[in-house]
Amino acid sequence: MEKIKVQNSVGAVLIHDMTQIIPGVIKGPRFRKGHVVREEDIPILLSMGKEHIYAWDSTPGLIHENEAAERLASAVSGLGVISDEPKEGKITLTAAHDGLLYLSEDGIWALNSLENIILATLHNYYPVKMGDKLAGTRVVPLMINEKVILEAEQIASTFLNPIIDVRPLKQLKVGIVTTGSEVYSGRIQDKFGPVLRAKIEGWGSVVIGQTFANDDIHLIQSCIRDHLTQGAEMILVSGGMSVDPDDVTPTAIKEMGAELITYGAPVLPGAMFLLAYLGDVPIMGLPGCVMYSKTTVFDLVAPRLLTGERLMRQALTKLGHGGLCLDCPICTYPRCSFGK
Repeated sequence: MEKIKVQNSVGAVLIHDMTQIIPGVIKGPRFRKGHVVREEDIPILLSMGKEHIYAWDSTPGLIHENEAAERLASAVSGLGVISDEPKEGKITLTAAHDGLLYLSEDGIWALNSLENIILATLHNYYPVKMGDKLAGTRVVPLMINEKVILEAEQIASTFLNPIIDVRPLKQLKVGIVTTGSEVYSGRIQDKFGPVLRAKIEGWGSVVIGQTFANDDIHLIQSCIRDHLTQGAEMILVSGGMSVDPDDVTPTAIKEMGAELITYGAPVLPGAMFLLAYLGDVPIMGLPGCVMYSKTTVFDLVAPRLLTGERLMRQALTKLGHGGLCLDCPICTYPRCSFGK
């Protein structure tokens, strides 16, 4: 990199984008990296407050910030991630399709621990739409020793999964079992079904049926088996999730021989949540809050299951950090702290 007085810079090749700011009019690159300075550019550069420019030199072992950013973006990107062109040394990564953002938190930390490397991302498990921003990456100096980028690439390659990945949600067949003698007998109207159906269909899956059961273990089990026979790939059992003696949903699920992952989750609302598996079919026991709260544990767990991820207990216990919903008058999830 060579520092040259602007008045003597005609013919020099710019090493970086140069931003022009005119309040209320423009803020953006006036001259791009690689631009060859012309005589008529001199007054413009001076008006931008530039007394000197930085031009290419050929110091061995150094690479430009744009190349460094491109290589970092390539190293961290998995399926469903698109990189734009470098702008002023920074590359933005966006979602190629709708889905759930998966990040390697250890990978992000390891890369940012390298001097002069920057990788900033959204939170893990953030639901995204095609075109949404996921991350930005760059290096701090205009020129950086290539050894640093080689080390970053080597670090990224050591992780089993890409550091940044967008996993699409699978289209599953979902069966709903609504429990409770008050609904089963018709004394009150079912409120669970419409809420669950709207969320499942909003995630791209289909509800193949909803059945009703009173507080009878064998009837609940029979309803679950009927949905499985009809090809259900996910079962939602709503109601009967408290510790009251009459609430037998957890017992019904456990006594079917299901693998119980958790009964209880460190999330509010949603503490009495249950997750189990019958073979490869996830069964969720949903507490009453799912019926009346805008966002609950169901919104944090179900999309991950819909990507095909098989959740273990540790994944659920980690939800405690960020697991408190503030119950805002106007819900802005996922643009809030819940689930983060």
